[in-house]
Amino acid sequence: MNSANDPILLTPGPLTTSSRTREAMLRDWGSWDAAFNRMTHSVCAELVNIVHGETDYVCVPLQGSGTFAVEAAIGTLVPRQGCVLVPNNGAYCARLIRILQRMGLAYVELALREDQPVSAAAVEDAFNRDSRISHVALVHLETSAGLLNPLDDIAAVCQRHGRRLIVDAMSSFGALPIDLRQSGIDALISASGKCLEGVPGMGFVIVRRSELEQSEGRSPSLALDLHDQYVYMQKTTQWRFTPPTHVVAALREALDQFMAEGGQPARGARYTRNCATLVSGMKALGFEPFLQAEVQAPVIVTFHAPRDPAWNFAHFYSAVRDEGYVLYPGKLTQVETFRVGCIGAIDADDLRNAVAAIDRTLVRLGIRVR
Repeated sequence: MNSANDPILLTPGPLTTSSRTREAMLRDWGSWDAAFNRMTHSVCAELVNIVHGETDYVCVPLQGSGTFAVEAAIGTLVPRQGCVLVPNNGAYCARLIRILQRMGLAYVELALREDQPVSAAAVEDAFNRDSRISHVALVHLETSAGLLNPLDDIAAVCQRHGRRLIVDAMSSFGALPIDLRQSGIDALISASGKCLEGVPGMGFVIVRRSELEQSEGRSPSLALDLHDQYVYMQKTTQWRFTPPTHVVAALREALDQFMAEGGQPARGARYTRNCATLVSGMKALGFEPFLQAEVQAPVIVTFHAPRDPAWNFAHFYSAVRDEGYVLYPGKLTQVETFRVGCIGAIDADDLRNAVAAIDRTLVRLGIRVR
């Protein structure tokens, strides 16, 4: 699907984009231009529709990476006296904890293995043990391993106990089904450069309108104040500060392609085919996935590194890069791994070709996998 001569990015974002998405960035936009502001409005409206936010939720876009949006959501939506439960089964969960520490907000860590999804029962037990907990910050898809946490089950527990739920859906939004109707989800966070297949540079928070309206003056940051951003955009149709105009234009084009493909069901099905092709091909070469199939999300797959003394990830990465494919290093703390993404403007044929390139690389470098 990628017609360019550039390497195919088998990463969790930035990722390979279509030529149409790249071409959308060739025009310059004025930040006060009415046409650009209409574009921003249309993007935000469509993002809410993807997750069935209807009239109860609003989308607040924010300049920067996805982490900017995560920090903005926490700083704006969690009161200073709040306490946040963080199920921790990977690097992005740990980053949530670092954000809370920097803000001086109270938190409770629910420590889990890197291959262990959080359960609704464990969250409920945490509520019963600690009455201070007012919010849960959940990473839906922990990208450090590709682990999928059970969002609907956690949302139901939070709703039943009257706890607020903030979801980092960075690597799941657009690929996996998320339905905000009657859910216990108060805020959903993602970014332009993930499964929507835009380019990086814009985060966004889809937040329950009633929650956002109660958060005035709460953020410790000016730039990351979601309430201030929302109110200003409502009044003026403009961003408060210089917007990432080319990123928004690329996302508008990417969303058009997303809908033409068939929306989330079709996007998720393509990624599932990509993942199945990748896993079966890599297993045939002798590589073993880190996760069990039932908790593996079809976005990025972590593989155990070979035990061969000839293995060196940096050399392997460079050689595969020379073949036209960019892989990703492992991000686990306990075992040596590497990661291969299944997302972006790529299809199963691209994954088959990538596996063939990896096979040629192993032979060239003299690495035994089995």
